[in-house]
Amino acid sequence: MDGEIGTDELRSLVDDADARVIDIRSPGSFQRGHIPGSENVPLPTIVDDVERFDGDDRVVTVCPHGKSSVQAARLIASYEGFDGKVVSFAPGLDGWDGPLEQSDSSASAGTTAAADGGSDEGPDAPF
Repeated sequence: MDGEIGTDELRSLVDDADARVIDIRSPGSFQRGHIPGSENVPLPTIVDDVERFDGDDRVVTVCPHGKSSVQAARLIASYEGFDGKVVSFAPGLDGWDGPLEQSDSSASAGTTAAADGGSDEGPDAPF
């Protein structure tokens, strides 16, 4: 892992499309609101999906409070096939003051955080 970044640096990376932003929350939480341009790779699936990051120059992991994203960044960085830079978004979505996108809610109509596996950081996480 190559460290953590703050809101201003993430905003710049998102604006310039200079990084692959990975939101590690559950699919339902992701659908309810995520950083524009980010993609959902839930934390429990990162080990199985880590080869998806082959060839990426820069990856930023995101979670609700900036704690679980550190673990995700370490997992990606430890993968032999990954040669890029991976950082965690330190403040988490709680510290993101930019816009949030919502995914098509018809795919998850009626689901809750508990029904879709919960958040990555406990039952009180807002996302």
